[in-house]
Amino acid sequence: MRKSVLLILGIIIGALAMYFYFHNYKPTEGMTDTPTPNGIIGPEAIKELTEAYNPRYDTISKMFFRDFKGGDNRSSWYSLDDLENFIALAKEQADTLGYTMDGVRLYLGKNKPLDKLPGYTTMLFVPTGYLNTSEGNMLNLARQESNDIPGANGLDKGNSGIPPAANYPQ
Repeated sequence: MRKSVLLILGIIIGALAMYFYFHNYKPTEGMTDTPTPNGIIGPEAIKELTEAYNPRYDTISKMFFRDFKGGDNRSSWYSLDDLENFIALAKEQADTLGYTMDGVRLYLGKNKPLDKLPGYTTMLFVPTGYLNTSEGNMLNLARQESNDIPGANGLDKGNSGIPPAANYPQ
């Protein structure tokens, strides 16, 4: 009996040692520490999706931009610094509002008309998350809805494509 207890204890200790040894193992050659996000697509898929948008874009441009050269805006460009700063500020604001930020939702919007031009399409980043609740439970297995965080600021003012009607790749 005593030998079997020692054997089981040895297996458990060995399994834990292996877990901690390999858990901290970081490959160095040809591999990255950055996890691949869900939804990564390649350039061919990007081209296919943007070309599939062409009929809708043409309809919008013919309706609202028929008298203006170039058509509506098809893309928005944001600097990496602006995106990183927005995410950091949005996390802080979500925490202040009592939310846990878990993502960002993109909305299409329309800028105000400027100099007789109709307002160009823009993309708006809005933080999403869920309300922090205390239920006195160590394991919260309930699925939280990821909704827009009420009262949180969004990000706009990306630069349009050059020219605005340019399709992928620019």
